[in-house]
Amino acid sequence: MGIVKFSDVNDRIVTVRDEKVILNNDVATLYGVETREINQAVRNNPDKFPAGYIFELTPGEKSEVIKIFDNPAQIKFSPALPKAFTEKGLYMLATILKSPQATQTAIAIVEAFAKIRELSRTVAELSETAEDFKQKSLMQKGGEIIADILGDDLHTTDTETSIELNFAVFKFKHTIKRKE
Repeated sequence: MGIVKFSDVNDRIVTVRDEKVILNNDVATLYGVETREINQAVRNNPDKFPAGYIFELTPGEKSEVIKIFDNPAQIKFSPALPKAFTEKGLYMLATILKSPQATQTAIAIVEAFAKIRELSRTVAELSETAEDFKQKSLMQKGGEIIADILGDDLHTTDTETSIELNFAVFKFKHTIKRKE
């Protein structure tokens, strides 16, 4: 897989039980190992994964994830229930797996969760402020975060691309202009 990019991690984050998590099969893909190796690392180090670090999906949650996120066949047809790693669980897993790809993946995971938190704080702050100048500043900051999240994988057919996001509080439109 090579260097793990922020977007590779961000595309695998799902919300289960109101928590942002990455499922064990996606963690394995990111780390460049088999899912069984991830599960074995957890089994061999139970003291490193207390409550709040990892949980097993229920059959209903598994079905919902498959339906909503159009998850690949690897969990759809697996008889085992997937495990969901929270941000803390992913950090702990990074201390166990020691390959160069594991290190790069850990860095990308930290960045992905940090950007999501930063965008969430910016949106919350924007909804609470009435000052025009501060709103514009927060909109710009939000746009920069979104552009960072989308990264270089944003394909354009012209020199300008618009992204529109509807949040409960506001409608955000960000235009990316590329120099040719």
